[in-house]
Amino acid sequence: MDQSLAVWLVLAVAVVAANLPYFSERLLLVGPRRAAKSVWWRLLELALMATLAFGLGSALEAHIGQRHEQGWEFFAAGACLFITLGFPGFVWRYLRRGRG
Repeated sequence: MDQSLAVWLVLAVAVVAANLPYFSERLLLVGPRRAAKSVWWRLLELALMATLAFGLGSALEAHIGQRHEQGWEFFAAGACLFITLGFPGFVWRYLRRGRG
């Protein structure tokens, strides 16, 4: 796998993962179906999905070549990007459909 394909793969996985908590009423996507999940469950799922997406990126980077150490700035910017990628799901869940 070349570098550009790995980048696009991580971005595609991040877009899907950032929006999954908003489109599912199951706890952690596999748990029991609930009538309505609270915002805190969705934030927990969002943090878990971000961790998995960062892990995939790190694994692909290690597979392609030498993995570079990242500082806190990288993870802060990555978390902001991940939250931004989840904006369509947030709009669909809370702004378009309403709370009910």
